Amino acid sequence: MKYDYVIVGAGLFGAVFAHEMSKKGKKCLVIDKRDHLGGNVYCEDVEGINVHKYGAHIFHTNDKKIWDYVNSFVEFNRYTNSPIANYKGELYNLPFNMNTFYQLWKVKTPEEAKAKIQEQVEASGIKKPQNLEEQAISLVGKDIYEKLIKGYTEKQWGRKATELPAFIIKRLPVRFTYDNNYFNDKYQGIPIGGYNKLVEALLKGIETKVGVDYFEEKEKYDSLADRVVFTGKIDEYFNYQYGKLEYRSLDFQHETLDTPNYQGNAVVNYTEADIPFTRIIEHKHFEFGKQDKTVITREYPKEWEEGSEPYYPVNDKKNSEVYQKYKKLAEQSDKVIFGGRLAEYKYYDMHQVIASALARASKEE
Repeated sequence: MKYDYVIVGAGLFGAVFAHEMSKKGKKCLVIDKRDHLGGNVYCEDVEGINVHKYGAHIFHTNDKKIWDYVNSFVEFNRYTNSPIANYKGELYNLPFNMNTFYQLWKVKTPEEAKAKIQEQVEASGIKKPQNLEEQAISLVGKDIYEKLIKGYTEKQWGRKATELPAFIIKRLPVRFTYDNNYFNDKYQGIPIGGYNKLVEALLKGIETKVGVDYFEEKEKYDSLADRVVFTGKIDEYFNYQYGKLEYRSLDFQHETLDTPNYQGNAVVNYTEADIPFTRIIEHKHFEFGKQDKTVITREYPKEWEEGSEPYYPVNDKKNSEVYQKYKKLAEQSDKVIFGGRLAEYKYYDMHQVIASALARASKEE
């Protein structure tokens, strides 16, 4: 055996696992079928701007250990996620807070805002929400639902809100303070110089190969190591024997503009149904860039199909049952470790993927 571990996928799970095992003196080979390392956190340099190639990645966590861990590789900036919602040209602050309520109803005190929401919730008469639409209205009333939730959610899921289960929004964050910070987490930021710096530091001194399709030479790579760490789609690994798991996907349309500042914010959501994209990202604002040009990305949600990137697991009852069958197969495999968003069919934030990889690596001798 040439290696202790062959790690399939150079995203955060694979990179953290490889780093931790290398610290223990193990020899790792990391392979990825894309032509770059970093998985979905990869950034491309365009006009000196770090463009989040696979969608906006904003690091946030309450876990000090994870925050200290990532900061030991690269310094993080003080970026705070404060998205703006654009509904038919009207602008609203997110998440729903006193700024939003003032923009909607001109109310100025928390009492007035609470009364307005309560009045709309009661007027709806919804006692037992049967779907996402009813659930949302029963939580925040009709105005917020129709302007800021309905269109965006229907675009995101590709289904009518009345066809989506109520549990998707068990609760909606409503703040009765003038606070536009989207996340409640204590720690938040973006690596200074982009996420590639983090991935490069994790994989420093570790052998990597890009542009390699594991499945095309599976026997060869399996034979190179005692163990394989697989971070791709679990259903693909088992040759779809129980059927294909479903995902939502995204199309990103990147555009370089000859202006230093297009929208004045990193994230602007377009919440009306008639606009086909869900949001526009302006990447330079993640790092407070002062470049002469700017790069924007329109995000178009779509159903996943063969050849497109799987982004969000559809964790409904049907898919969860199929995943459980694959999970049983995975548990029977002594040689292969399954980890990460696709292998665990789980919607992970970055800090959760890192925590999962650290936990898995700590179990290895």
